[in-house]
Amino acid sequence: MLGALAVNCAMALRSSESRAETWAAVMQLSSPSESGSRTTTAGRLPARWVIHTVGPVYRSEVDNSALLVSCYRESLRVADGLGAETVAFPAVSAGIYGWPVEDAARIALTTVAAAGAAVAEARFVLFGAETFEAFREVMVVQGLG
Repeated sequence: MLGALAVNCAMALRSSESRAETWAAVMQLSSPSESGSRTTTAGRLPARWVIHTVGPVYRSEVDNSALLVSCYRESLRVADGLGAETVAFPAVSAGIYGWPVEDAARIALTTVAAAGAAVAEARFVLFGAETFEAFREVMVVQGLG
């Protein structure tokens, strides 16, 4: 999870009460669990837990789509284990990791729809109109909306 240290630090800063607590949370996130996802409490965030996952960096010469699929499946598996009823996902890997937004949307939505998780509701919290439109289009094309 060291590759996502900036994201982990931002989450810890938003959810923690003190700098010491923030640093402890960031260091905890630097050691992923066996599943590739890591769970922490949500601190001051309006949630019970935060499930952290690190998506793959996009490389056109290597097909890492199975790794991206695994991020969503493993996060849902962890959510089921916690008894979570609702999860919220970003567009994993579609930002700084360079995954093409349309492909990231297709992978995210079809994986979550087919996962068979006990979670009652999955939300996608998306940054920017382009990402929102890509997810909306995939939902229409795939019949998920």
